[in-house]
Amino acid sequence: METCIVHFDMDTFFVSVEQRADTSLKGKPVLIGGYSDRAVVASCSYEARQYGIRSGMSMKMALALCKDAIVRRGDMDLYSKVSDEITDILRESAPVTEKSSIDEFYLDISGMDRFLGAQKWAQELRKRIIKHTHLPMSSGLSVNKTVSKIATGKAKPNNEIMVSSGTERNFLAPLPVRKIPGVGEQTSEQLGLLGVKTIKQVQDLSVNQMEAVLQKNGRTIWEKANGIDDSPVVPYSEQKSMSREETFEQDTMDLVLLRKTILKMVGELAFDLRQLNRLASTVTVKIRYSNWDTESKQGKIVYSSIDDVIGTKALELFHKLYERRMMIRLIGVKLNGFVNGNYQIDLFGDTQTNLKLYQALDGIKKRYGADAITKAIIR
Repeated sequence: METCIVHFDMDTFFVSVEQRADTSLKGKPVLIGGYSDRAVVASCSYEARQYGIRSGMSMKMALALCKDAIVRRGDMDLYSKVSDEITDILRESAPVTEKSSIDEFYLDISGMDRFLGAQKWAQELRKRIIKHTHLPMSSGLSVNKTVSKIATGKAKPNNEIMVSSGTERNFLAPLPVRKIPGVGEQTSEQLGLLGVKTIKQVQDLSVNQMEAVLQKNGRTIWEKANGIDDSPVVPYSEQKSMSREETFEQDTMDLVLLRKTILKMVGELAFDLRQLNRLASTVTVKIRYSNWDTESKQGKIVYSSIDDVIGTKALELFHKLYERRMMIRLIGVKLNGFVNGNYQIDLFGDTQTNLKLYQALDGIKKRYGADAITKAIIR
């Protein structure tokens, strides 16, 4: 049985949700992100992109490029809720669903051609989601995740593309090399020095030539350029979790110590998430009193692997939970509700400076150990 993979991507998801709530925003250059000049753009409308604005750009630069742009702070609780609604529909419909990010999904529908036909099935599911959410959505259909994702990008905005089996190389050939998932600015520059600008030029190189330039990553990129990808669709699961607990040598009511302990555990968990390329959406804080009574409180966050985002929620939960003012014996933090996802910052409140800070901290931890450095707590 031939593999059949669908990739769904919600177009300019944050912006589209805002435009659904406020129709006056449609057709206008809209930026989602923080209001300060040092904040970065989390998402932008297609109208804003015409000015050269892109996600991750500083808000100051974006507003310089388009003075008439409309800025919205963003509502991550709402975005997460809409994302969960879409996830529920997909999980009920497809044999295997992977939630790659808050607005991106892979479905393995191998064998569905025995019923409606894979293309027709994917088209009907896409129409169902658009009708339910009133949001634009693009999709790609092919024999693997890489080609389907690239097809979705080419289908945007609000369209769909099917790449028939056996035509993968021809479909990919004319596209820019940056369209290959995993090829960032640095890799693109390295290939550019060799005169490699298109995927066809990568296809014309041998694996050995690619490995000579990009080491182990060269083979991966060469395979993707040739439409080769055997990575499976990983089922989305809310059950997996990771946690840290600490039992104090002496029961305590020291709030500074308790907060410091929580943030230390959060830092360890967030670092582990980033190394595993995962994002969490749920935080739970547990306390055990000196009389062994145990209580916990859970809260939702935007999918994240960032200390500040997770830590803020953990401290908020702790202060709501700790009402009895008794001595505490044990405290713990648990994260779950995972999805696969690349390193992300809280684009609604963070800055490019913070992004560089976290990258530097992770570099130190990888080299000297997870306990080599921690962020200070403000008393």
